[in-house]
Amino acid sequence: MTYSPRLATGPATATGAGLAEPAAEHPAAEHPVDGRSAGERFAEEQAAERAPRARKQRDPFFDNAKYLAILLVVAGHSLEGLLNVPLAKGLYIFIYMFHMPLFIVTTGYFSRNWTFSAGKARKLITNVGVPYVVFEFAYSIYDWLAGRNELEISLLNPYYLTWFLCALFLWRLSTPVWQQIRWPLAVSLAFALLSYMSYLGGTFDIHRVIGLLPFYVLGLNLKPEHFELVKKPIARPIGWCVLAAGLGCSYLAMNHMSRAWVYWKHPHAMLGVGNFAGTVMRLGMFVSATLLVVAFLCVVPRRRYWFTGLGAATLYAYLLHGFVTRLLNFTGWWGSDWMHTPQGVLAVLAGAVVVGTLLCSKPVVRGMSWALEPKMTWVFTPLRRPGARR
Repeated sequence: MTYSPRLATGPATATGAGLAEPAAEHPAAEHPVDGRSAGERFAEEQAAERAPRARKQRDPFFDNAKYLAILLVVAGHSLEGLLNVPLAKGLYIFIYMFHMPLFIVTTGYFSRNWTFSAGKARKLITNVGVPYVVFEFAYSIYDWLAGRNELEISLLNPYYLTWFLCALFLWRLSTPVWQQIRWPLAVSLAFALLSYMSYLGGTFDIHRVIGLLPFYVLGLNLKPEHFELVKKPIARPIGWCVLAAGLGCSYLAMNHMSRAWVYWKHPHAMLGVGNFAGTVMRLGMFVSATLLVVAFLCVVPRRRYWFTGLGAATLYAYLLHGFVTRLLNFTGWWGSDWMHTPQGVLAVLAGAVVVGTLLCSKPVVRGMSWALEPKMTWVFTPLRRPGARR
């Protein structure tokens, strides 16, 4: 579900941001060897550099991982109204233990090259900041039209699933910091554990922003060779075993722990535990979530399939599926008796797969790109060419 827009760069142009280097000064004299003037040679060099370059082939592994991960997100939200059914409750705890950490780790990995350069900063605004504002308004108005008594819109208090965009915006801004310090993962984990020891308020869903930060920093510190390890043949059976063990543990623990733990958003006091017990529990959750993320990546298909291309549009499914799940909630569908059976749970899961897949499709991307990937060139000042005078 995560985007990692990159600024295309080259010796003469950076077409992704419309950035061009100034032309070098050149004499008009002919070259003593081939008879061409320096101006002609310079023009040929510029034309060669502007010629279309072969695009780097996308690794299907990551698109497959993102597609399967967004299905977990949609499935988790779809099970929320069926938690009186043991089958749904166990699956819900299992999915929530690692589905967002999985997205955040991959987001961090693709944010390794993020800088404060003009092009990337503008992409952060248009592809993260603007969608946050648009969907914060959209969900609030949708909620109000569905029957809430008051219309309440607050950009400081993320509504429903928009918290991830807010968190991503702040994490991206902090990227250069984590790339400079010596023990970034340990420092981010310390911040996360400390953040749960007191109530920090609800602004920007700050407990989630800080609490899930270690997964983003973990992604920042991963390298391609780390992912080669999970692609080894021996990794797949190990991954399935770890996932099966995690699912079993979720069923064993589901009636002995508060579901609020897996939301990663409540301080210890709100969960009714002291700071020592809460910190131990959080450490256990960080370890468990990391193991499940690695296990999931071990079982992700390596080759290209019919769904691989859908993995590039997971943010669309993430932000849009909430309108479907909220509609089911507003219209009382979750109260249908047939849903509160094992067969109903399986039917809901099948529906979640269909909805998640459709929302990643090209027609949806074309129809909603104005909100999720707006150009908005009219908002920004012209990019300055390197070396240009102010």
